[in-house]
Amino acid sequence: MSKGVISRGVSAPMIKEGDDLVNIVVKSVIDEVKDVKNINVPYYIDGVRTYKTVENVTYDINDKDIIGITESVIARAAGQYVTVDDIAADIEKKYGKDATINVINPIYSRNRFSMILKGIARAAKKIIFTMPDFDEVGNPSGVNPFTGVNIQEYYKEICENENCKVVFDTIVDETTPKIYCGLHDYINWKTVDNCYTLADICSDKSPDWGLLGTNKSTEERLKLFPSKEVAQKICNEVKATIKYITGKDVIVMGYGDGCFKSPAISGVPGTSIWEFADPETSPAYTDKELLESSPNEIKLKAFIDGGMSEESIQKFIDQKDKKLVGSMSSQGTTPRQYKDLLVSLMDLTSGSGDRATPIVLIQNYFRD
Repeated sequence: MSKGVISRGVSAPMIKEGDDLVNIVVKSVIDEVKDVKNINVPYYIDGVRTYKTVENVTYDINDKDIIGITESVIARAAGQYVTVDDIAADIEKKYGKDATINVINPIYSRNRFSMILKGIARAAKKIIFTMPDFDEVGNPSGVNPFTGVNIQEYYKEICENENCKVVFDTIVDETTPKIYCGLHDYINWKTVDNCYTLADICSDKSPDWGLLGTNKSTEERLKLFPSKEVAQKICNEVKATIKYITGKDVIVMGYGDGCFKSPAISGVPGTSIWEFADPETSPAYTDKELLESSPNEIKLKAFIDGGMSEESIQKFIDQKDKKLVGSMSSQGTTPRQYKDLLVSLMDLTSGSGDRATPIVLIQNYFRD
């Protein structure tokens, strides 16, 4: 087998609410790695040798290979959804009916925020938007150069269809009830008076994340980011089942958005965005001690440019310290956690379109 890292999307059936996801993931991975060879085995009857055909099954999978399951199918199979009416009811419970609400720093996305906004507008009589020129992942507040949609006009239309007035203002009104919609710094707003975050809304249905990481499902329903409990149960059961079938101790992760940034089109604002609109890269994973650590690698090119021989470099790698943090030999390597690096690779491998590969198998990433 190649020593290089292999990342491949694994095809799966169309996964629907209520499906047995563990069975689907295991079967899809086994179908991908299973190798069956028919062999003739000799045996004897009354001293006469004859043969029977038996299956010799091997699996192209190894200890520490990683199986990734996209968060979307975890939540969908588990039925983790919320409705627009659920959102409206929770807003009314928090602020009363027909409140004026300051909506601060929403993400500019038809998929990620439009249904949340619909629920807020259904409960409120007026929304004051505070929208910077670009949201936290890089989308512009005006016309998106990729979709051609003017997001302010689109959000205004959603509100007006719910009989809710709209005002755009760059200044946060301290006296107005607020909903802070930031994805990753929302903790800083939890102590602000008269303010809720997206993590607080519908937290009875999603205690871990609230509405963070939701995606549009239908015109009246949103898919939640999967709960830690559900995702962890799936990961644990897939790991155990793969071990039972193949004897290999694999790593299993749920994965959401990676943490990479797309390149900008020269001179076109809003064409460079961060691919990280989920509250976490991974809602759950096995082998926590390993995945929450960072690579322990030397900066190879520095040794090559320094004139060290290939033999000497290999000897240094074989004998390197178990922890290179602070060592000059690792200078230039970025101390990211394995789980975040792996999720970026998974996200890029599977894509979010019609490839039908919601499972990713990564091999040779961890090797002795």
